Amino acid sequence: MNHDWLNVSWKMLVLRGVLGIIFGIVAMVWPVTTAIALALMWGVWAVVDGISALAQAFQPEAIGKGWLVAMGILGLLAGLFAIFRPGVTAVGLTWVLGIWLVVRGLFELFGAFSSTIAQPRWLLFLSAALSIVLGLLFAFNPGTSAVAVAFWLGLMALAWGAVFIVVGFMVRREGAAHTVAPGAPGAPA
Repeated sequence: MNHDWLNVSWKMLVLRGVLGIIFGIVAMVWPVTTAIALALMWGVWAVVDGISALAQAFQPEAIGKGWLVAMGILGLLAGLFAIFRPGVTAVGLTWVLGIWLVVRGLFELFGAFSSTIAQPRWLLFLSAALSIVLGLLFAFNPGTSAVAVAFWLGLMALAWGAVFIVVGFMVRREGAAHTVAPGAPGAPA
């Protein structure tokens, strides 16, 4: 049986597209609220992960109980902080993202200098420069960057939604083209 994601109902593809567009518009119109919502969602995930780690630590067959307890408590504390202070969390996560981008850019830069292949080296330099510049922007201005990330997430969701709608209608058209009218040549009798 051959299955791929285009073998689903064209209506489901269009629905996914519409939901993507709605999310995209909401994220772009209210980027601060979106950034806070993302921080809240991360907080909920961290709390659930912390509870899971603690539950795993107290299983009879658990190995490394001390590490699991420490990770569980850390997850609970970080998650509760994110839930009760989502604005600070969004800014903090953006700051961490900025530092990560700078470090990544430095590694890419080192990789460009140490590469034995000369031809695509300029692409590594470009990638390193973009990572470092974006990382510095995020690290030195995390509040605005958190809002910008939420806005760009909304823009991407809007674009994906439009693509899903177009694909949905293309699947519908393709399905209609393969439907043979009764009484037409090649139609079942």
